[in-house]
Amino acid sequence: MSVDKEYLLQKSKEEILKIFTSEYPLEKIPDFIAEEVSGFGTTQDERAHNFQEFMNMLDLQNQQSQVMGIEVSFVEKPFHQWQNPSNDLALLVQEFDLTVKSKLGVNTIDFRLSSLFEWKQDSWKLIHWHGSTPVNVEKDAWHMTEWQKKNDELKQKVAEQTQDLMLKNEQLQKAKEQIEDTLKELKETQDLLIQSEKMASLGELTAGIAHEIQNPLNFVNNFSELSNELLEEIEEEIENQDFEEVKAICQDLKGNLEKINHHGKRADSIVKGMLQHSRASTGQKEWTDLNGLADEYLRLAYHGLRAKDKSFNSELKLDLDPNLPKVEIVAQDFGRVLLNMINNSFYSVNEKKSQLGESFQPVVSVSTKKMGDQIQLKISDNGNGIPEEIRHKIFQPFFTTKETGQGTGLGLSLSYDIIKAHGGTIKVESKIGEGTSILIEISQKKE
Repeated sequence: MSVDKEYLLQKSKEEILKIFTSEYPLEKIPDFIAEEVSGFGTTQDERAHNFQEFMNMLDLQNQQSQVMGIEVSFVEKPFHQWQNPSNDLALLVQEFDLTVKSKLGVNTIDFRLSSLFEWKQDSWKLIHWHGSTPVNVEKDAWHMTEWQKKNDELKQKVAEQTQDLMLKNEQLQKAKEQIEDTLKELKETQDLLIQSEKMASLGELTAGIAHEIQNPLNFVNNFSELSNELLEEIEEEIENQDFEEVKAICQDLKGNLEKINHHGKRADSIVKGMLQHSRASTGQKEWTDLNGLADEYLRLAYHGLRAKDKSFNSELKLDLDPNLPKVEIVAQDFGRVLLNMINNSFYSVNEKKSQLGESFQPVVSVSTKKMGDQIQLKISDNGNGIPEEIRHKIFQPFFTTKETGQGTGLGLSLSYDIIKAHGGTIKVESKIGEGTSILIEISQKKE
């Protein structure tokens, strides 16, 4: 490249910087900017695809400068320059410190500018540019909005939020320790709970309850550890004054706390249900979500049996009426009925599985349905079924078809008494080789 051509390139570079950083005479701008100029500035709305759009962008920039009393200066750093072999295209990549003075004070920006020039009619003209800066804002050519935003106010808010989150995390930590203590107590009471027939059902459930409570407890542990790590990150970002990152971390921490709260409540409901089941029945009826009760006992009974026999497996089906109203029952006693019926179904399908092998897939289902002024609860299985000649005996005390040591014959008898005490009915439908269904119906009362 000739000396004159190189001089004109450097001159064009200097003029372009003036155009971008000062109120440049409008009539001289076409001398250095091509008609087809395009480029992108440092904010999302700073872009141009032709000369007119470029002038509109400069006009907006100048308006902001006048309103805010902005003066701009810059210190150039070493830059990179490239020309194509024919020396009619030149790319300049520059970095410099851009200092912006305004009524609010002084702000220095780390600015980067890439400029592509084309040799046209004995002069260099800008055909494309790209400005960049670490700050990402919109509609703010001088980044003043981001600079002046909530400095001390944001620090105070972050400090308050951090203190509040640390307090909540401490409370959740205590709640987690209480859950762990409760789980330990639940396991220690297992032997005491199986001393009577009514409590034997709870003894079978303990393993299932431990399985159910372990899941939310694991979530509480994991999210508590993650929350502690996030609090450390918040302290680091506060020192770095990166408050955007602090806000992002706070959102993550808030999500963790919501999850801990959800799983803590889940564990709490399991504990309360077990404690209620373990106490002697008061006979006090309460408005109860029968769908929730059926879902809970089906899963607890299944995991309890799986804890004793890892080889046992069964498909579980729930068909719960979403419009089912709450029913007035003794939930503690009704839970025992569900547990007895579901355990009997599991016993039946497991027995059939041992006879037929892998070709048989056990299925146990629980459904609810609103039928006029009656509520129906149905427990079904695809086991061997009950022979017709003994069906009338299954609710008699001490009658059982199970092997010695497998049952006392009191479960169905107690269940029958509980349903009758609720003013309901219980009946059996069964086909040999196909399975059995227990249908319970109780009258619906308005809450």
